[in-house]
Amino acid sequence: MQLTLLSCLLIFVAGDQASEYSPSSETKIVEPTKEAEAINIILQSKDGGQTWQDISHALPETEERVAFYAGTSEVYLGTGGGMYSSKSNLNTPVWEKENGLNPRSSIAFTRSGVRAITYDGKMYQKKSSSETWMPIYKNFKSSSVANVFEASDGAILFSTGRNFFKSTDKALTWKLVHKGHVGEILESEGVLLVTGQHGIMRSTDNGEQWELVISEGGIGMALERIDGGFAAIAYNAQTKSRRIHASFDAGKTWQAIDEGLQPSPNISSVKQMGGDLFVGHPDGIFRSSDMGKTWDRVHAGFGNVLHASIFESLNPAPAPVEKVFKLYVSGSVLYAVAVSPGC
Repeated sequence: MQLTLLSCLLIFVAGDQASEYSPSSETKIVEPTKEAEAINIILQSKDGGQTWQDISHALPETEERVAFYAGTSEVYLGTGGGMYSSKSNLNTPVWEKENGLNPRSSIAFTRSGVRAITYDGKMYQKKSSSETWMPIYKNFKSSSVANVFEASDGAILFSTGRNFFKSTDKALTWKLVHKGHVGEILESEGVLLVTGQHGIMRSTDNGEQWELVISEGGIGMALERIDGGFAAIAYNAQTKSRRIHASFDAGKTWQAIDEGLQPSPNISSVKQMGGDLFVGHPDGIFRSSDMGKTWDRVHAGFGNVLHASIFESLNPAPAPVEKVFKLYVSGSVLYAVAVSPGC
């Protein structure tokens, strides 16, 4: 599941220095095909970021900003008028309305299937044999649920946005395992990672105990499994920017992999597609084929010209950042959704 509302409401300094990037000669870069004032802009790439298709025209009509969720083989779209879903292996998404769900629901993808979470803390699961969403986890009493995660050992982890709970008896009883905000949850080979109020936390005992492994004075923003380890984004209070880190020892130690990117408090996401890493940045979408040692821009950002060499002499003052592409992966498709900075 993506970042909680609490994460999105945190205020960061907006604006980036113009940067000097040399787009790869092998990369086909296209400008955003809609004006920055457009409410919803969604792009997709099916060739590893080489080319991008604007699929915004296929969205359900709405005057509100949509919420986007990506699973292994399907994507969900939350609008003011309802929740919609589509398979991700289509040339262009075909959005079908999910009946019986509150339009303000959010979506989580777990080992046991898709979960829908309503704004008042109720949770639902879609029955595989029908289009019906059935209530689940009725014993968990909370006025809000930010995220739900099913671990490899069958344990269920819940974040309310303020506290973090665990159940080992199929949601009959719950144990508080951490006090404080938890956003994204990720697991690989017995290691659990979460984004928290003070950075990135790690657990190696099935979520019973947690330790901070990235703590730079700000909130943890995003997590991603990558070849050989993990990638993470966390806010650095000293540099006033979001830093991208990678770990190749099961999350014990971390190193920055964003030296080739302009520092920014509005970096949105890091994803892996094939052997490449992708980053959503105010200056555009960037790709690295060497695990963050070098970066090439594969799509321009909003208000950013394609070639940045003119900045060498001009070096203008920072301009407010109104939108940034946030990245999602579903199957072999990479999605880029225009979002407000801070989310």
